[in-house]
Amino acid sequence: MTSTASPISPVALLDGPTGAGIAAGSHLHGFGGFHGGLTLALMASAMQDAAQKISPGLRLQSATARFLRPIGDDFRLETSLIRAGRTLTTLGADAVTEKGIHVAGSAVFGNPQPAEWQTFAPAAPKAPAPEECEVFVIPPEFVAISTYLEIRPVGVSRPYAGGAEPELIAWIRILEDERPPDALRFVFLMDSLAPSYAAVLSTLALVPTVELTVRPGSNLAQASSPWILLRARTRSATAEGWVDEEIDAWGRDGAHLGSAQQLRIVRTG
Repeated sequence: MTSTASPISPVALLDGPTGAGIAAGSHLHGFGGFHGGLTLALMASAMQDAAQKISPGLRLQSATARFLRPIGDDFRLETSLIRAGRTLTTLGADAVTEKGIHVAGSAVFGNPQPAEWQTFAPAAPKAPAPEECEVFVIPPEFVAISTYLEIRPVGVSRPYAGGAEPELIAWIRILEDERPPDALRFVFLMDSLAPSYAAVLSTLALVPTVELTVRPGSNLAQASSPWILLRARTRSATAEGWVDEEIDAWGRDGAHLGSAQQLRIVRTG
């Protein structure tokens, strides 16, 4: 009698060591390749490990990935130090296969500095509790990694429903993980909604990510629920198909947890 090992989950990857190669199984794919948000989260994890060796206590402030080509095979992460300073430390990371670099990234880390500067954050949209919202199921043949997520939309807007506004709002969490998101889970979750531009489309078109930047906020450390409320909105879109998208996240208590920005491009095939 033979046994088949269960496919590795996103959480297991994020909780595991970053030095080894990454098995890019098709169960972790988004549209057309290994999921972009999970790729950036793994890159951030590798850069975070390198940053802690430079100065323990450094906290991720911003992580950016530029997607040069899809990852379909196993890959490895290569990190580099760009600059280490007293206030800011910047590192780079590449996702690499034998074909070369597929994703190029960087991250900024900083030491928390006690201060009393005035703070600002966007207010959370009005939303019922996640338990009061219906589950939205993404067919796994379109986005295989969606089987690891629970998405509960808020309002009537849905992907590819031909709506009037390029905006999507939803509660989201990682299934089988009751912990509040740390910075790495947060990076992953910030790329887990459909493209907001898809809300105005009535036929299927891919809107892949060209560049993704995620900025965890200071309130993330106080989050107490695995649920986060995401609002993704297209700020601008050109006739050539370039889409500028902004994403904000809040906890169940309404605290702003961080933000993201994506550069996307619409593809019909």
